[in-house]
Amino acid sequence: MIPLFVDCTGRRIVIFGGGAVAARKAAYFAGEAQVLVVSRSFSEKMEGLPAEHKKLDITGEPDSAIADLIDGAFLVIGALSDPAQNNRIGKICHRAGILFNNADGKEGDVRLPAVSRGEHYSLAIGTEGSSPAVSRFIREHLEQELPALDAMIVLQERLRKKLRVTEPDQARRMAVLREVLDDAALWKNLESDPDAAWELVSRRYFHG
Repeated sequence: MIPLFVDCTGRRIVIFGGGAVAARKAAYFAGEAQVLVVSRSFSEKMEGLPAEHKKLDITGEPDSAIADLIDGAFLVIGALSDPAQNNRIGKICHRAGILFNNADGKEGDVRLPAVSRGEHYSLAIGTEGSSPAVSRFIREHLEQELPALDAMIVLQERLRKKLRVTEPDQARRMAVLREVLDDAALWKNLESDPDAAWELVSRRYFHG
């Protein structure tokens, strides 16, 4: 599989299932995509999510009814407790040419990664479906170890722009950028005072 970042704004996402797993999937897309959740019941974790709910037990419904529900969908997610029903939904999606993610059952053609987001970055982490727990562990580790990541990205962008003006040697520009990234003390400064961190970098590389 190939990792991609996809703009889901306005796209239709249909999720089958109303439990905790389905709620996590819905929260992943809610607020950007148009999310429809189909289930015979809904957990409390579904409350407050900007998603449409349709109460329906699909076990007694024909394939044609499911096909109608997913018509026009960009992505369908099977998050039911019954893997056989999830697999059934996947087959219907395959026939319709709709992307499918299966939370429990035969693997679909889409995996949802563990995601860490900041104001200036998005990190998606996957383990080829082998261990979602490891993906979450890596995400949490990065967030704990690099709390100033957003601030560093802002500083690096500012530094790159100034180096283009002051330093003609590309290799030297790259070296400076890496030196800043490798400076543990600077990372700590960024956590408490990004402006002071920039002043330190500025004095070090642009004065004298």
